[in-house]
Amino acid sequence: MPIGGQAVIEGVMMQNGHRVAVAVRTPGGDIAVRDLGRPPKFPRARKIPFVRGPLRMYEMLALGMRALNVSAEMAAGEDEKLGGWAMGAVTVAALALGLGAFVLLPNYLASFANISPRVLLSLAEGGIRLAILLLYMYLISRQKDIRRVFEYHGAEHKVVHAFESGHGLSLSAARGYSPVHARCGTAFLLLFIVVAVLVFTVLPAEPLWLRFLGRLALLPVVAGFTYEVLLLGGKYPKAWWLRPLLVPGLLLQRLLTTQEPSDDQLEVAVTALRHVTEEAAPASLSTTS
Repeated sequence: MPIGGQAVIEGVMMQNGHRVAVAVRTPGGDIAVRDLGRPPKFPRARKIPFVRGPLRMYEMLALGMRALNVSAEMAAGEDEKLGGWAMGAVTVAALALGLGAFVLLPNYLASFANISPRVLLSLAEGGIRLAILLLYMYLISRQKDIRRVFEYHGAEHKVVHAFESGHGLSLSAARGYSPVHARCGTAFLLLFIVVAVLVFTVLPAEPLWLRFLGRLALLPVVAGFTYEVLLLGGKYPKAWWLRPLLVPGLLLQRLLTTQEPSDDQLEVAVTALRHVTEEAAPASLSTTS
């Protein structure tokens, strides 16, 4: 499994197989690290193409919520931690909101267009879904706290780039890399919309309830195809035949979801990645090579 990660509150979560760590800059200026690793479920299934995509999507959603909760606790104190029931309620609410806003609502709005060919109907639905996503991204990017998360997002990508390029884990190596990455969740969302347009064309246009159920049932299929394309994009980032699929996600990262990080933020990302790799951590991190 390739290195993955996520920006969290005042920090970064990194994953290397079953090894997972969250590193956070505390109010006192130190870097605190928490191990979140667990043995993976269904390890054999994770090697099967098109099956590993939905499993990975579920894993990252659950792990991402845990990492956000832990980072809030580490950055602001124990009173910020959500209990088990509260965490479950937040997860269910997030899933319901995501399915409603990005799956069911576009399908419902597209039905008013009275478009009969299934291909055109799917294209209209995909356009509405893309517009909702871009509007959502733009609105949250205007918030100061979210912009800091996007800076940590950029730090995560720069450090992963340096590590995957064989330049190790240092601030000097990470500084020179781009804050955008082909395997980013932003790229996944945009590519998911494109793949959904193609897959959903096989579904009947009427009745409306059957279209709803069909789209929900085919979400794992869409996730499976999307994940495989992203893996190829990460392996062959300069392949001409993949560029049309990857460029929109890279552009959206550049414009909205990643920002250039400070050295302090890069240091947090380096600490998180060092914790989940075999490279031994030195006594201290330096901002120069």
